[in-house]
Amino acid sequence: MPTFVVETYGCQMNVHDSERIAGLLLDAGYTQALADTQPDLVVFNTCAVRENADNKLYGNLSFLAPRKKSDPNFQIAVGGCMAQKDKDLIIKKAPYVDVVFGTHNIGSLPVLLERARVEESAQVEIKESLEHFPSTLPVKRDSAFSSWVSISVGCNNTCTFCIVPQLRGIEKDRPAGEILKEIQTLVSQGVIEITLLGQNVNAYGVEFGDRLAFSKLLKECGKIDGLERVRFMSPHPRDFTDDVIEAMAESKNVMPHLHMPLQSGSDKVLQSMRRSYRRDRYLGILEKVRGSIPNAAITTDIIVGFPGETELDFEQTIDLVKQAKFSAAYTFQYSKRPGTPAALMPDQVTPEVMADRYNRLHKIQQEISKKENEKLIGKTVELLVSGHEGRHDIDMNRMNGRSRDFRLTHFDNSAKQARPGDLVEVKVEEAFANHIVAGEPIKVTKTAGSAAHAAWVEDNGDKKILLGIPTLASLKSL
Repeated sequence: MPTFVVETYGCQMNVHDSERIAGLLLDAGYTQALADTQPDLVVFNTCAVRENADNKLYGNLSFLAPRKKSDPNFQIAVGGCMAQKDKDLIIKKAPYVDVVFGTHNIGSLPVLLERARVEESAQVEIKESLEHFPSTLPVKRDSAFSSWVSISVGCNNTCTFCIVPQLRGIEKDRPAGEILKEIQTLVSQGVIEITLLGQNVNAYGVEFGDRLAFSKLLKECGKIDGLERVRFMSPHPRDFTDDVIEAMAESKNVMPHLHMPLQSGSDKVLQSMRRSYRRDRYLGILEKVRGSIPNAAITTDIIVGFPGETELDFEQTIDLVKQAKFSAAYTFQYSKRPGTPAALMPDQVTPEVMADRYNRLHKIQQEISKKENEKLIGKTVELLVSGHEGRHDIDMNRMNGRSRDFRLTHFDNSAKQARPGDLVEVKVEEAFANHIVAGEPIKVTKTAGSAAHAAWVEDNGDKKILLGIPTLASLKSL
């Protein structure tokens, strides 16, 4: 049977879409490629948010060109947001690509691949609107014990830097009953952690006119037996209301972690970004969250170098970061995206200034993150064990997992007490900016089901690619 790999760029929505792509291919008779093998098909699930994603795609396509030339049966497919945006341009730049498909027609991929094989010509199919919610497609989950659950797709916001609404369309919400039924099915299969996904997740309900729909959904998730952890991303500060904070505080399985994109600490820049909130509103949300959930960890996204950003604007971002004390911040240099209002704005910041601001902000945030993590030294935290982080962890008999507040934690597993999918309690011994380190598990509070353990396989210390979607990085040769 033909084998495949999926290379994913971008957000969690893309990661979940890649699970759907894998599920479709498995249903169509493909198998997942293992290490040291050359796949018969490579699927790129692309992002259009930043220019480096474009460059990465075309670089990888060039890398695969010799393979395609020597083996005509080898196929390449490009999907996702960049495919939706560029359409025929991809075939013009890389004429050896077999299939280009968009964000609204993932389900067409197996048919398009077969058509390209039979007709010996590239197939480009881009639909401009969503016909069926993608949750109806088969899924090959990346984890046996954690799962994504899409509650909406698309976005109604008009941020001047973002092209996603043009590519994903207006917001479409799933009925709550359908969402809860999917979650209950996942729990019956051994899943104990779900992450609710949406481009603007807390705007859920806008399509059917219920402003309290998201908080109601969180509370209903709290009633599902066997569901240990509920997360969500990414909310928009404009739509983050008190009822959501109340639902987070009252629902014991909703985790004390909030990822709240900031983008800038300058009111002038926020207005130019068309973000519809200001710094005082943002800080007020954090104050309310911490008032109701004292142990909550807050993470964020920040863009530096947005057009018109002055040194004073940047200093206001630094000031807010220091006040907010984020446990982590995902910082990006502004990337000009054709088709967005920001791309045409005057006073574009030079790459040199942008890089300098990025480095300064990154250094400050790293110091803050380390101090925030150091507060946990000597404390006991609960982890959902995910596996080994890499060769270093395997050699040191370490495993890793995420704490309830989403901190990456490495812990000593020399006694082999813990396996992926277990919930364990560990005592924190060391803290760094990007992770914490703990000793042997104090106790295993919940053991994963046999399905979760069976799906995670070790062979002489090496993790086989049995569970999850193999990527180019996971293959030693192509």
